[in-house]
Amino acid sequence: MATEKTKKAAPAKAKAVKKETVAKAEKEQPAKEVKAKAVKKGDEEKKPVAPVRTEAWAVARPIGVTPRKVALVCSLVRGKTLDQAYDILSNTNKAAVTPVFKAIRSAEANAVNNFHMDRALLYVDQIWANESFRLKRFEPRAKGSSSPIWKRWSQIKVVLKQKGATK
Repeated sequence: MATEKTKKAAPAKAKAVKKETVAKAEKEQPAKEVKAKAVKKGDEEKKPVAPVRTEAWAVARPIGVTPRKVALVCSLVRGKTLDQAYDILSNTNKAAVTPVFKAIRSAEANAVNNFHMDRALLYVDQIWANESFRLKRFEPRAKGSSSPIWKRWSQIKVVLKQKGATK
C-alpha cells in the first residue's frame, strides 16, 4: 500500500511543479514582450540611411520581342532621368515599351528598397537588349518542302545610377 500512495503522490508533485514552472514562465514572458516593444519604439525614429551602392540593376528575361525592336526602345531612354524615361515610354507606340518599362521599374525598386538610393537622383545609365533563345518553327512551302522560321526572343538589362555619386 505504501508504494501505491507514493505512486499517486509522485504525479501530484510533478503536476504541482509543472504548474509552478508554467506560472513562472507566464510572469517572465510579458516582461520580454515589453522589452521588445521598447526596442521597436526606438526604431521608429528612422535616420536617413546612406546609399549602399551607387548603381542598381535589373534583368528582364525572357521577352517575346525581337532584340532589334527592343534595342530601338532602349536607345530612346538611355541617359534620361526616371521621370523623363517614363514620359518617353508612355508616348511611344512600340511592342517593346511594356517590357522596357517593367525592367526600369524593377531596377528602380531595387535601387530604392535594397540600396537606399534617392529616387529623384536616379537616371538610366545603361540599358541594352541581348538575344535570348530562338523558337525554331517551320512553315510549309510548295512541293512538300518547308522553310525555317526563327522567332527571336530577348532579354533586357537596365543599370540605374545616382547623379553626383562618385565611385
